[in-house]
Amino acid sequence: MSDAIAATALSKAFGSKLALDNVDLTVDEGSIFGFLGPNGAGKTTMLRLLTGLARPTSGSVRVLGHDVTSAGNSVRAEIGFLPDVPAFYDWMTAEQFLDFAGGLFGLRGAAQRDRIEMLLDLSGLGGVTARIGDYSRGMKQRLGIAQALINAPRLLLLDEPTSALDPIGRKEVLDMVASLRGRTTVFFSTHILGDVERVCDTVAILDRGRIVAHAPIDDLKRQYGQHKIVIQVTEGAQMLAAAIATCAWAASAAQGSHDTIEVAVSDIEAARREIPALVASQGTGLVRMEAGEMGLEEVFVELVGGARS
Repeated sequence: MSDAIAATALSKAFGSKLALDNVDLTVDEGSIFGFLGPNGAGKTTMLRLLTGLARPTSGSVRVLGHDVTSAGNSVRAEIGFLPDVPAFYDWMTAEQFLDFAGGLFGLRGAAQRDRIEMLLDLSGLGGVTARIGDYSRGMKQRLGIAQALINAPRLLLLDEPTSALDPIGRKEVLDMVASLRGRTTVFFSTHILGDVERVCDTVAILDRGRIVAHAPIDDLKRQYGQHKIVIQVTEGAQMLAAAIATCAWAASAAQGSHDTIEVAVSDIEAARREIPALVASQGTGLVRMEAGEMGLEEVFVELVGGARS
């Protein structure tokens, strides 16, 4: 499998501020890649470098096999881009806007009409005759993705496409992104962990300009995450949590509501053996004990939160 993106020792400085610091990054062609990091981590700077809107201070970045700093429009014609705040002509309909965007790429005639019809269907905007100014934020984001796909790009770059959406709008946009799997490479930049976990194959976590993790999501959970156990007792959760926290296999034990305790564990088998005995020693009753694997959020907090502490 070839690389859609390959960055090597990539750095970008703005005066004395280093926005990207010696970044090495590869993105497999055909994947949905999550580029994850807190606000201010350098995600938008990376997107500007990938599109050729900015030049690196040092290092290199290749997009679809081309050095993006020298390839010019030959590579940009194969890229689709949705900025974090897309702009539209509000007096147009979706069909008119896509027709305008297609014309900028030289699309004409039946090929353009077929492309527009397919994208309107993909975005759920087929048959919508209202003007864009009357659209919800979710409808505008879906139209923005459709516009970014008008040139049938091999690489689609999305900058925080769901950050300002309500739950329904977010679901609609994520469903649209997921439907692109296998059709084009998607580089999904966001700080919303749940969105990445839902649609992405592989993720890189950026913190203060540096890549702190880069792996398939499942591998990342196994590598950095721990197991967790949720316990509910009849009473005395606070004392039990304190007792569990002293065990060698317990990384943390936090009391929740309704006499529940969430325990991060390094040795799941030891925890399963010893927790019932600890519950009994505290003179309380065990209502439930459920084990599972930590999600991407816990991994993110461990990597980024730990780096900031």
